[in-house]
Order: sequence, then structure tokens, then C-alpha cells
Amino acid sequence: MDLDINQYINIFVEEAKEHLQSMNDVLLELEKNPNNHDLINEIFRVAHTLKGMSGTMGFTNMANLTHDMENVLQAIRNNEIQISEEIIDVLFECFDALDTSVDHIMENGTEDNTNHESLISKLNKILNKEKDKNITETIIPKNNKLELEHHVIEVVKKAINDGLNVYKTDVILNKNCMLKSARAFIVFKTLESFGEIIYSNPPVDDIEDEKFDLSFTVIVVSKNSKSALLDSLNKISEIDKIDITSIDASFDFVETNGTSSESNVEQVSAHEEDSKNENSNQSHLGKIGKTVRVDIDRLDNLMNLVSELIIIKTRMDDLSGKAAGENMTEAIEYLERITTSLHDAVMKVRMVPIERVFNRFPRLVRDLSKELGKEIDLQMSGEETEVDRTVIDEIGDPLIHLIRNSIDHGIELPEERIRLGKPERGKVVLKAYPDGNNVVIEVEDDGRGIDFNKVAKKAIDKGLITEKEAENLSPEECINLLFLPGFSTADKISDISGRGVGLDVVRSKIESINGNVEVESVKNKGTKFIIRIPLTLAIIQALLIRLKDEIYAIPLSSVTEIINIANNEIRDIQGQEIALYRGKTIPILRLRKILDIQEEPNMNEDLVVVVVNKGEKQAGLIVDSLIGQQEIVIKSLGKYLAGIKYLSGATILGDGNVSLILDVNSLI
Repeated sequence: MDLDINQYINIFVEEAKEHLQSMNDVLLELEKNPNNHDLINEIFRVAHTLKGMSGTMGFTNMANLTHDMENVLQAIRNNEIQISEEIIDVLFECFDALDTSVDHIMENGTEDNTNHESLISKLNKILNKEKDKNITETIIPKNNKLELEHHVIEVVKKAINDGLNVYKTDVILNKNCMLKSARAFIVFKTLESFGEIIYSNPPVDDIEDEKFDLSFTVIVVSKNSKSALLDSLNKISEIDKIDITSIDASFDFVETNGTSSESNVEQVSAHEEDSKNENSNQSHLGKIGKTVRVDIDRLDNLMNLVSELIIIKTRMDDLSGKAAGENMTEAIEYLERITTSLHDAVMKVRMVPIERVFNRFPRLVRDLSKELGKEIDLQMSGEETEVDRTVIDEIGDPLIHLIRNSIDHGIELPEERIRLGKPERGKVVLKAYPDGNNVVIEVEDDGRGIDFNKVAKKAIDKGLITEKEAENLSPEECINLLFLPGFSTADKISDISGRGVGLDVVRSKIESINGNVEVESVKNKGTKFIIRIPLTLAIIQALLIRLKDEIYAIPLSSVTEIINIANNEIRDIQGQEIALYRGKTIPILRLRKILDIQEEPNMNEDLVVVVVNKGEKQAGLIVDSLIGQQEIVIKSLGKYLAGIKYLSGATILGDGNVSLILDVNSLI
């Protein structure tokens, strides 16, 4: 592939992914409403667009497959074959093959070697088995009788009276022609170079949409001879037959009562018609918002510049406290307004709807339902909730695992559900909504719930706990066992779950983006997984605290309250310090000890405690003193310092010093 094509690969991949997502959504809808012809038309349009895109890029395997998909879809549109579950399954297989091909192109820049022979064979079998062969291809009756609409007849008669030549041109394309509409367009452009096209059957709209088999007819008015037209048309490839008939006064013109569906060419060139058709297709698909594709690296660069602005704003803020002068303070306030507005603007550019992740799940649920013999309704809400692009990339896999877990472990088989007095169809609810600086995603099912006894027994079998410890396990502790590496309650290993890749993968992935996972479960009622993730991973509000000579930052979204606790109110229970907070006990953590900072005897009776939370869990962090709330820019610790316990990153303070950001999740 030459360089000129290579530069368009990224655009091709992005647009192909959008079209494939549309095809997937429509196929799922078609499975529920097989008699809806609008859905068939939509899939046809997507296949047609993908065929054109693939052909242009030279990806012949994709183009061949979409070409044969079109043949089947066209036959369905013409009521030559009836839609069936078998056909929908084959179309889903075609979608999967196309999706795999696009992934290969994205990774390697070239098409894979799969020629989709078995799928094309399945598509052809559908056509050969069900397509009605008795299709009449007569377009215009012979014997000098011509059926046309009134206005076309008038144009033909006037042209003959003016001494012009009128030619009826019948064109039959080669059956292996890959881009029928493109070939027809070349025929139209060639004929237009000799005169004016006044009639087309099928109409130009249908030809542009490839709503025709292999033949079409046009009537053209020209000063040129028939042989001149024929010579030019014969130079066009992929045409089997061209038949040009001169129309003169001897013809018997029969007026039809048809509307513009028979003819839609009124002194309009094929090029203008092409433009109109393009617009009509867009209007059918809905109003398209004005969007610009921006490389994520450029956005990251822009975000870094905003980060530097915030750092210098903090620096100036620090200086203003030392330098007397209202002008300096005003300048800082103005700079703060600008940086905040710029930050908000950049964040909005980086924000994408969570629908990008959600839209893959209806297909997942459909396939798993069929595989497991379960009937499941997937209910989704909050798809418009927006999160940072970097967060979107990380949450897909955990959500897939949770949905698989709900369907495999949670939802019972239909007969078992009926026995339990439940509806035959199981329900999985996927919900997203904003909550302060976080986004909450819930995955809930109405299945069998978590069997805590079974979990405890598995934990004993694996040697994770003793039988005595199992007797005193609380539901929360039992749930925590599910998140241990390699823990699974599956009775038999399947392709779906129970392969030793447990919920620990979900938790570690979510916690890597400063999120957390909670679980609620009631036996025979269902289970709900609640994921909280930050809106963004770049700039956050933080509470700055001091430990000896060091300043640390705690994300404000994790801070519940700041309290004072007397030294004598802290109790030591089996090596863990606890204190009473709002009627319940919470663990107390001495940050100096945890972070290996030299302890100093605290002569004060009252200790400053920052109460932090991780979901429903809380803990109190003992600090030396508070500095205050500040907007901070999160900087990575780099690959050499990645994974250090209790730290999630660093930030640069106003005085140029580095402050480490505490990871509340790992502390709790």
C-alpha cells in the first residue's frame, strides 16, 4: 500500500468502527423486530458504505464480504427472501468478521489474509436456497411502445421536433461488478458529456443507493451519433451489455400515471443528483453534530500547558502573600478565573459519553444468553454520563467481567426462576450517573445472589481461612474474599468464568484509576456491584496536610470530615488502633508511622484526624497539621517509581517543591 493510502488509515478505522457500531445496534434491534424494513435498509446502507470505504482503501476481503452481505440484504428488501433467525445469525457472524478485520488494520496498517470464504458461502447459500429466480428484468417494453410519464414524453417529443437525437440506453453490468453505483455513475458522466439525461429507470436515488440488480435504463438527448456514444461506453469496464435504441416519431408513447418514483430526472445532472442524495442520506440518519477528531496526544499536550498555568498561578498566589500590593492580588484572581475556565474547556474536550463503553454490552448479553440457554433483558441508563477519555479506556474490561459474572453466576436458568416464583426472563441493569467529582456505575442482576456459605467453604478449601474464622465471617468480609486473586465459586470451568481470573482483576483495574468497588447482595434477590471512578485523572481538588517537614496531598473527593480526637480516646484492639466516630468505630492510621517518618512524642491532648472514605469504609488519618484546600495537577511518579504503596502520584506546589499524593484506597 502506498503512502497516500497509509495516511488515511486512521480515518478509515475510526469511521469503520462507527459504522460497525451502528450495524451492531441495528442487528440487535432487528432480532427483536424482524419485520421492520427500515432496519434492513439501515444495515444495507452501512454495508454499502463499508464496501465503498474498503474498496477505496484496497481492502478487498472486507469489500467482498460486504458486497455479498448487500446481495442478501437487497433480496430481503425486494421481498425475494424472508428474514429468519438463521440469516440474522449469519449477519452477526459477518459483523464479527468485519470488526476483527478493522482491529487488524488498526494494529498492523494492513488487511488480514482472511478471505471470509465460509461466510460468503453461507450468504450465497441463503440466496440460492430462498431467492425467487423468476424475476422479470424487462425494464421498458419493446415493439416501439414506450411507457413514460407525461412530462418526459413532452421533453422527448420536443427534442425530436428540434432535430436532436434521443437514445434509450439499456446497460447490464457484469455480475462480478463490485461497486455497482460507482460504475453506473461513470456511465451517467459519460452520457452527460454527449448531451442531457432526461430519464432514468430505476431513479437516480435508487441507483446511487444500489437499489437495483445489474441493469438500468437511461434516456439521453444528444447531437452526437449513436456510434459515438457506444464507442465511449464500451471503454468502461465491468459492463456485460450495452443496447442503444434511437427513439423517433414512429414510437408509440404511452403515458403512465406514475409519480416521480418512475422518473426523477428533470433537467438535473447526475452530479447534482448525487449531491442531493448524499444530503438526503444524512438527514435520514439524523442531524450530525459538528465534530472534530483530535489526536489524544495533542489534547494531552494542551492539558499539560493548562497544568503549567495552574502551577504558576499557585506560585504567584504564594508570592502574593509575601508581597504587599492589591495589583498583584487582582492579577492572581484574574489569572485564576482564566485557568479555571481553560481547565473546564479542556476537560470538556476530553470528556466522552460512557455510551462508548456501554454500546458493546447488548451484543455481549445476547451472545451469552444464547450460549447459556438463559433469557435475559439488559436495561441501560445514563449512557450520556461523561467521563475522561483516559478513564473510558480502563473501565471496559472490568464491566465486561462483571456482566459476564452476573449472567453466568447470578441469573438462574428459566426453569429454576419459575420454580422460585421469579419472572422467566432474568434482568441485568447497567446504570451510570454523576456523583460530585465521581461517576458511579452500577451492575445489578435479579439472580440468586451471593451464597456466603458457599464462599466461606471455597475459602476454607483453598486454605485462605480456617473453619473457626469462617464461623465469624461478616457479609462484608465474605464479599472481600471474592476479590482475592484466583478465587472463584464456579463449580465447573467454562469459557465465561471460573478460570481463576476472578474479581481481583476488576478491583485492581478500578483501583489503578483511583476508583473503588462495592458489593451489595441478598440471597435469591440479586447482586449489585457499585463502581466509583473519578471524572478525571489530571487535575483535582486536594487537601494539603503536613507531616514533620513534608507536605502531602489527599484527594478531596476521599475526605469525609476533619475532626479532633483526644489521645486517650484511641484504643488498641489486637494491634489495630480504633476510635469512636459518630456512633461507630473506625480504624485510626498514624501516617508518620505508615510513611516511615520519624515519630515525635505528641504532647498535645488533641490530635488532628482527617476522616477519609473508600466507598462505605472509613478510616481516620492522624496528621501533624492542615495547610488547606488547593487545586493540584497530578503528575505520574514514572515507571521506576510506579506501584509504590500508599502513593498515587505527585504534584508541584507554589514554591516549586514536590508534594506526594496519598492513595486513600490502599491506605484503607
